[in-house]
Amino acid sequence: MAHTLLPGGTVTVRLVKGERPKVSYPAEVLGDDGEHVVVRAPWAGAGVRDFGFVRFEPGDVFTEHYWRDRWFAVKEVRAASGEIKGWYCDVTRPTRVEGDTLVVDDLDLDLWRSADGGTVLRLDEDEFAESGLTERDPHAAGRARAALDALEELARAGGFDALLAA
Repeated sequence: MAHTLLPGGTVTVRLVKGERPKVSYPAEVLGDDGEHVVVRAPWAGAGVRDFGFVRFEPGDVFTEHYWRDRWFAVKEVRAASGEIKGWYCDVTRPTRVEGDTLVVDDLDLDLWRSADGGTVLRLDEDEFAESGLTERDPHAAGRARAALDALEELARAGGFDALLAA
């Protein structure tokens, strides 16, 4: 049985890209059933990040869902007002819990689904192609592509409610 995190505790979420730390930030543990970890954290970026299809800004709150057995993470994004902006999904290796840290290996592919479901975007496929993962680790590259396809299918079929409730 995996080490489970206690609700109400604090963990560090450490995003790693190609063995290099990308970003780390504190988050509150909302739940952990041994496979599915849910945390909440404020926007960890400096200032505003405008992607064109959404703006992440100070005051935004991310409820982040990680799995120890799935190749993705799903983050519900809400404005400071509580209004939902949408879901940002990262394709990752299965998340590891190391002490009080969630280690998330980012595999470059991402997906965005707007709050109304009208916009579903596959992101960073060019970065994924340039990463060399397909050559270095064809198995992981295949799992990553399958994860992005599964996320897109869920997003277009009505969203992530059933997945996130599980």
